Amino acid sequence: MKQVFFLLALSLLLITFRSAAARENPGAPQTPPQSEALQCVAFSPYVKGLNPDYGPHPSKVQIEQLLDVLVEKTPFRCIMTYGVLNGLDATFAAAEARGIKVIAILWLDDDSAVNSASISHGIALARTYPNTIVKLSCGSEVRTRHGNALDSEIIRCLDALREAKIAQPITTIDTWWEWCNRAMPCQKTLFANRVDWIGTNIFPWWENKHAGVHSCTPAEKAADFHVQRLNEISRTYPGVEVIMTEFGWPYAPEGGTEVNVRTGEHCGIAGRRNQAQVISSTLEKMAENRWSSVIFEAFSEPWKSKNEGLFGDSWGICSGEPPYDCLTDLISPPKNGKRN
Repeated sequence: MKQVFFLLALSLLLITFRSAAARENPGAPQTPPQSEALQCVAFSPYVKGLNPDYGPHPSKVQIEQLLDVLVEKTPFRCIMTYGVLNGLDATFAAAEARGIKVIAILWLDDDSAVNSASISHGIALARTYPNTIVKLSCGSEVRTRHGNALDSEIIRCLDALREAKIAQPITTIDTWWEWCNRAMPCQKTLFANRVDWIGTNIFPWWENKHAGVHSCTPAEKAADFHVQRLNEISRTYPGVEVIMTEFGWPYAPEGGTEVNVRTGEHCGIAGRRNQAQVISSTLEKMAENRWSSVIFEAFSEPWKSKNEGLFGDSWGICSGEPPYDCLTDLISPPKNGKRN
């Protein structure tokens, strides 16, 4: 029953989101007009037993099954994907068959030959699925992982997509700090004149662990933190569409917390209630400001605990193993200080 109530509330938020996107809001940040704001979830099929770094990759059947779960158990009909190689290209035909729109990331890393394969295959897929793939990105958090070392690879990808004259808008996705060129106040990066839109990942949870400036943002203030960062980027890149391409909060271990490595503060607490609050309150803010956003993530990925520690495998709105229960114990955030 809790699942039903949460999904109903979430559906109403999505309806509100679309309605707000169609209205003028004098107090909203000045972003370019859109035909319809996107509300998506990050989709990776590397669930139980699978790891992108070794072993078998997701099968076409598994990708289809996961998308069926998403359609059946959640209100989302837009996903963001991570890569087009290793069988992941099956996602696009499956998404098209189910009426799901896709923001497609061409994965870039430190292997130039693999990057070339991603770029060429991404161009072919963009042409094959022009009504399903709505936006493209040359990499995700490449600068966060590699600093400036692979800037030339990002530029090579952007130039290739531009030369191919694909119809979809293009960008490179990274954290808000990288889009601010690691500066305060925020400054433009060298990609400013090469992209059609800006995709930025914003995670106060990780700021609470690593940042010296924004070192303490509890769940109840996460939505405001998201908006503040989006406003900052929007002011820096006037006239360019800004999309929050990842946001979320871990649900487990229940009551677990990170310690800020610089200040020693304990501000982020994991849990289902907090995850629900961060998602719902942020969706409300996105509706008010007519922004598109992507919840991280659709399905929890168990392999991430080895890379991201205790909380890495607990970000999904659906579990990472069969029967892929979605939001079974999440509740709606309080309204006006009271719970229904």
